[in-house]
Amino acid sequence: MARIIAVCISKDKGTRKEDVRAGLLKEEFGLAGDAHADCCTHRQVSLLAIESIERMRSMGFDIGPGDFAENLTTEGINLVALPVGTRLTVGQGVVLEVTQIGKQCHTGCAIFRLIGKCVMPKEGVFARVIRGGSVKAGDELKIR
Repeated sequence: MARIIAVCISKDKGTRKEDVRAGLLKEEFGLAGDAHADCCTHRQVSLLAIESIERMRSMGFDIGPGDFAENLTTEGINLVALPVGTRLTVGQGVVLEVTQIGKQCHTGCAIFRLIGKCVMPKEGVFARVIRGGSVKAGDELKIR
């Protein structure tokens, strides 16, 4: 079963996010309280697999959920293999639509400054919130 491991927010862009364990995903906006939430973008929510984070840990880096500025840390789903347009259901009916795989990394982000590497350019996934609702660590994640 694929699931959410962490729900992370930050007040400022370009910084690590804090795992707050639960949050509210607002339709066509993003994660309430997060600096990246915006009604006018296709990158309302970011996702990163714990498996990607664990690969970085195996190289000796002390990192965890939220350190790559992702909103939702997932487990058990190959995010980067999902085609753009794929819809995901989270928990009790939240619906996300994959809009972008990877991103151009800027050298000013906190994790890049700290360790000189970042997995978001190739392994980060971005989505729009199609149907909002609460999300929490432990919620099941399904491909629709």
